[in-house]
Amino acid sequence: RWKPTSIRTPRRNCLSEPMAIAQIKNLQRRLANMESEATAALDRACGNSLWASIGPDAIDGLEDPAARAQANYYYGQLMTVRELQDVLG
Repeated sequence: RWKPTSIRTPRRNCLSEPMAIAQIKNLQRRLANMESEATAALDRACGNSLWASIGPDAIDGLEDPAARAQANYYYGQLMTVRELQDVLG
C-alpha cells in the first residue's frame, strides 16, 4: 500500500486573488512580445506572410517537414497568445 513520504502544504490559488494593474499590464506586454516573435517565426518558416491570410492550410502545404513542424509550433503558440489576449481585453 502506498504511503505519502511527505505532507505538502497546499498552494494558494493565484486565480482567486485579483491581479494588480501592473501585473496585468506586464502580462499584456509579455503576450505582445510573444505574439510578435511567433509572427516573425512563422514568416521565416513559411518564407512569406501569406499564412496570415490563408491560415493553417498554408502551413500544411509546406514541403519541408522541419519547417512545417516549426510553423505548426509557432502557429499554436500564436493562437494561445491571442486567446489569452482576448480574455484579458
